[in-house]
Amino acid sequence: MSGIYLHIPFCKQACHYCDFHFSTSMGHKAATVAAIARELELRQGYLQGQTVQTIYFGGGTPSLLSQAELELLLQTIKRLFIVSEDAEITLEANPDDLKPEKLRELKAAGINRLSIGLQSFHEPHLQLMNRAHNATESLQSVKDAQAAGFDNITVDLIYGIPAPDHTIWLQDLQTLFSLNVQHVSCYALTIEPDTALGRWSKKGKFKPSEDDFTAQQFEILLEQMQQHGYVQYEISNFCQPGHESRHNSNYWRGVHYLGVGPSAHSFNGSSRQYSVANNRKYTAAIEESIIPAEIEELTLADQANDYLLTTLRTIWGCDMGLLRNKYKYDVPATHAAYLQELQQKELATVQNEVLYLTDKGKLLADQITLDLLAEELPADALYNKSNTI
Repeated sequence: MSGIYLHIPFCKQACHYCDFHFSTSMGHKAATVAAIARELELRQGYLQGQTVQTIYFGGGTPSLLSQAELELLLQTIKRLFIVSEDAEITLEANPDDLKPEKLRELKAAGINRLSIGLQSFHEPHLQLMNRAHNATESLQSVKDAQAAGFDNITVDLIYGIPAPDHTIWLQDLQTLFSLNVQHVSCYALTIEPDTALGRWSKKGKFKPSEDDFTAQQFEILLEQMQQHGYVQYEISNFCQPGHESRHNSNYWRGVHYLGVGPSAHSFNGSSRQYSVANNRKYTAAIEESIIPAEIEELTLADQANDYLLTTLRTIWGCDMGLLRNKYKYDVPATHAAYLQELQQKELATVQNEVLYLTDKGKLLADQITLDLLAEELPADALYNKSNTI
């Protein structure tokens, strides 16, 4: 099994927290979409005939695609690849784009899962982030999508936004639960240097929340999600039972995927590819039938670390037996004292050689993972080219 990710690098305006690759100029959109379709042809063999189970339109703002552009890309994929009849086809959308007519177009094109970037239901917070939609559109977009027949909806929310207390965050969550969406992704506001918030923070014009404040909001999130029947199957992702994101779950399980479009990444088990993050350079190369991507060959240690980084964040945990047998990295042998410390501090549990983070441990997930990462493994360690899990 495998997946395809399409990066649509266009947005109406720049959000103040975002450092993803995008352009606010639409003049080059048609050429870029045509180039993405052409790249799919050039890279038809990348997945080696594996069945495509998930297709994901990310960005950027894929809801800016016209119906014709969206159908071109989907038809190209179905012509070139073996696509499962029940493939999960997700499209990221901004609330201001999801008018009833647009929703009908998306439905007709074959989109069966919507990812709506709400971020907040609180108007001042949306303005701080420079979102293109308002609080009313946050709420209405979900209701309109449900009325249009979408029964697999995920929404994004951001926590850790500076506030006097947790009242706004609790209100956002209560509004969310009233919508009864199937899936929720929640991320802490991260201040990246090359963003408006990053530059304001450096100049003293913006003060980010303290770590303790953000951690408290994460703890509120865990409590509220559990009370309302949502399963935390990955640190930032929650779903009603049976509604996990198949596409992202495959990422975390090491399934191969092809990424097309400017700045997209691909993974085939033994290497990663990183496409150029420049729309014009990308289209110019594709027009010459050149794939403008850098290739990173993965050592056995790289593969072990990828497995650690992804699985430790999930409900399925990190299988240390698999790490030892497949990647020749023996965590219990190299970190026995540390594993014991994690369990004594109730940051992690170990069952049948699977390492799981507790709720307390999830607050420290990045540091715990960093502490467990493998150093370069011996050169004579066995190499296994089949990394599909």
